[in-house]
Amino acid sequence: MNEVEIEKLRGGLIVSCQAPAGSPLNDPQVIAALALAAEQNGAVAVRINSAEHVAATNARVSVPIIGIEKVVSAESEVYITPTLDVASRLVRCGASIVAMDATGRRRPNGERLEDLIRQVQEELRRPVMADVATLDEGLYAADCGAKIVATTLCGYTADSRGAQLPAFDLLEKLATRLEVPVICEGGVSSPEQVRRAFDCGTFAVVVGTAITGVGQLVQKFVAASRRN
Repeated sequence: MNEVEIEKLRGGLIVSCQAPAGSPLNDPQVIAALALAAEQNGAVAVRINSAEHVAATNARVSVPIIGIEKVVSAESEVYITPTLDVASRLVRCGASIVAMDATGRRRPNGERLEDLIRQVQEELRRPVMADVATLDEGLYAADCGAKIVATTLCGYTADSRGAQLPAFDLLEKLATRLEVPVICEGGVSSPEQVRRAFDCGTFAVVVGTAITGVGQLVQKFVAASRRN
């Protein structure tokens, strides 16, 4: 497992290059172009959703790709890289790091988080980035062997709903308690918040919508226009 890829993230900005379903930007080549623009302007890594988009991005960038795949099912609330099969697709398509939901919620097919982390890291030879919502989940993910813990899901689960984002309080607690890198992800919308995250002990910061959410940015400016 190449943990050198993790060290490349230290102190840097990771750009999440994703687009909603139905958006004209939700196209592998468009996502790859966004990722390349991020790399050219100093991003240390990109976070990409779906094996197809990972493959297209892998052909164009040299920075580490944090791969996820969102799979919605009626069986489980877990949808970020929920199973080993999904993780395997991401690795085959070029993911350097596999990010996954590491909350305490029941996973599809009865898979267990501890088994999934071990399999991805031992069999697929990729470090796992554990997306958590609470302190206990972060501590447990690290105990299971996750190489990175991220605050990604804080505010999006029943146990964390209503949390203020960015989750600086959770970030600081995790950074204090864990030896593995802790990454701030979720709700970061300004350079000032990036700086605060580093003050709280983050290893790196993920920014998504504030940079690549073109549709939402246009809506904000349209709402302020006289014509609206």
